[in-house]
Amino acid sequence: MGVTMTRQRFEELVGDALDLIPPEFAAAMDNVVILVEDRDPENPTLLGLYHGVALTERTSQYGGVLPDRIFIYREAILDICADEQDVVEEVAITVVHEIAHHFGIDDARLHELGWG
Repeated sequence: MGVTMTRQRFEELVGDALDLIPPEFAAAMDNVVILVEDRDPENPTLLGLYHGVALTERTSQYGGVLPDRIFIYREAILDICADEQDVVEEVAITVVHEIAHHFGIDDARLHELGWG
């Protein structure tokens, strides 16, 4: 299947997904950046990836570090979607899922909550 979409449109959808985050959670995000890449080089089918130190794991020793990174993989998401509405939904799920990791929520709990 797969969907064709410009990088600009895809990045707009990522921005729209970020707008779904409740303001109190968005305000609590700290030292994190969200990046759109085509694919993860080690796992080309991966939709998203959080790389960093979750807020729940940061101690008083945390400081002077580069921002955590959330990667959203455009081509991998487009590959599994049938149309633009599927892309909108999958981007939202992937963005929320990876942001949840920033807050220390693991995959098992995300699956329980329906964001797996």
